[in-house]
Amino acid sequence: MNNLARLALSTLLAFALSAPAIAQQRNNPRSNFQPTAQEKGERNERHPAIRAAIRSLERAKDEMQHANHDFGGHRVDAIKACDEAIHQLQLALQYDKK
Repeated sequence: MNNLARLALSTLLAFALSAPAIAQQRNNPRSNFQPTAQEKGERNERHPAIRAAIRSLERAKDEMQHANHDFGGHRVDAIKACDEAIHQLQLALQYDKK
């Protein structure tokens, strides 16, 4: 599988695995309140979507590592794809600092 396909697969997997958490967050009564200082800071940071993707991939990887099943035999490859996607996104952020 080429790198672009792995990145796309791992990103899709991360978002699919984080969907329940997003839905739960939307139902959170606190959602009507003003954002916290940390949340405001995240909005002002450079490339918040890339940083959010890294966090989602890390959560997806952690969930797969601690799951009681192997996702139909795809767990090992999916974890590797998450690692590669995280690495590529971190490189992209480092490149932007230059």
